[in-house]
Amino acid sequence: MKYNVSIDIDKPIDRVIELFDNPENLKEWMEGLQHFEHLSGTPGQVGARSKLIYKMGKKDVEMIETITVRKLPKEFSGTYEADGVFNIVKNKFEKISDTKTRYISEQEFEFKGMMKFVAFLMPWAFKKQSMKYLKAFKQFVERQA
Repeated sequence: MKYNVSIDIDKPIDRVIELFDNPENLKEWMEGLQHFEHLSGTPGQVGARSKLIYKMGKKDVEMIETITVRKLPKEFSGTYEADGVFNIVKNKFEKISDTKTRYISEQEFEFKGMMKFVAFLMPWAFKKQSMKYLKAFKQFVERQA
């Protein structure tokens, strides 16, 4: 399954990238994120691996992030592996004007086991969740000075 979502943010691209590139800010806009732990590699750089734990409903979901591309603001990409799910995320940022930035998230999912069934029945839920994170990031950035 593949899809793209995007949102325009009323802040300059340099400020958007500064806030996006700080892992301390993740809990400000990634609803459900309980824990972020660096595992290996140079933090924030290609090859770095981190463990993320999300609360999704009553369940804790653990995923491993591996950074695959770091060419900000053009692209910041990674893979996310969880039980039954392999997700490739390409985050891209475009300058619209001196005070506005477009954030584009390209998502690709591969599913195994029970998650294939869930994805077949509810493909809209994945896009909805991705858009929720983009909206939360926009709100977080626009609240900052």
